[in-house]
Amino acid sequence: MVKSLQLQAEMMEEFGVCVFDVTLDCEDGAPVGGEVDQANMVCALANSANDASNLIADGLSRRVGARLHAVDHPAFASDVAIVVGGAAQSLSYVMLPKVESLHDVHLALEAIDAAVRPGQCVDRLPLHVLIESPRAVHRAFEIAEHPRVQSLSFGLMDFVSAHGGAISHTAMGVRAATDGATLDQFHHPLVVRAKLDIASACHASGKVPSHCVVTELRDASVVERAARTAAGALGYTRMWSIHPGQIRPILRAFTPSLEAIEMAARIVEKASREEWAPISVDGKLHDRASFRYFWQVLERAHQTGCEMPGSTHAFFPSRVH
Repeated sequence: MVKSLQLQAEMMEEFGVCVFDVTLDCEDGAPVGGEVDQANMVCALANSANDASNLIADGLSRRVGARLHAVDHPAFASDVAIVVGGAAQSLSYVMLPKVESLHDVHLALEAIDAAVRPGQCVDRLPLHVLIESPRAVHRAFEIAEHPRVQSLSFGLMDFVSAHGGAISHTAMGVRAATDGATLDQFHHPLVVRAKLDIASACHASGKVPSHCVVTELRDASVVERAARTAAGALGYTRMWSIHPGQIRPILRAFTPSLEAIEMAARIVEKASREEWAPISVDGKLHDRASFRYFWQVLERAHQTGCEMPGSTHAFFPSRVH
């Protein structure tokens, strides 16, 4: 967690914007019996990250959240009291694992709101939800509709385990580029269906779909290939990492290409000159439907710290690095 916070600060200064979130983990990061100690450490780390004087001086705002235990876990109440009660002002969101229904969301938010002390937060903390079972996938659309839910993440390994052996362990991994047979997480029908349902639920409610982890720690090409599939084929706009070394490959995969940025800039700039009337670019018709798409390409490029074409500076001011 400390290394991830350090890398976040370094990359914020490099790109001039916060290009990835850090979620401090109370759940899987805590040994049995060490839940209270873990929660206290998460609280301290969140507050120390929020107080980083060099980032504050540069006007950079970082995003740090905390993953608590599930609402039915004995440690949930202490997580909320320690982490939210002690660091609500430093958190950008709270992540809730193993959500099974909208009822779990309501229970969590009731506890979270009650733990926030007067003056800690201006706005109520948003919730990031982990979808980790077939039942939860079935309810993904209604969960995503909740106004406090900001993002849905897919919990791959718990999802596979929830099938009692009906899905092979290979579905937790990523098959080799030369392997055309293994049913991995991008080819097992039940897993792919779940991923698509979660992405669709998010887009239906204007929320952020976040793809699951890749457990390969040494081969960055595997991580980047998986991230490109998640972004290009499955509609995900973010992806989890489990090691700081995975962050740059994921960021590369989710960043628009230079060619895509330049095309989007030409179309948006010409559309702006024409007062957003239909236009022709390279012999192809573009109207407000495609304008929205290419504007979103530019937004994604700006959010991921890309150097923006000069013609877009009126819309996206350049950053000083």
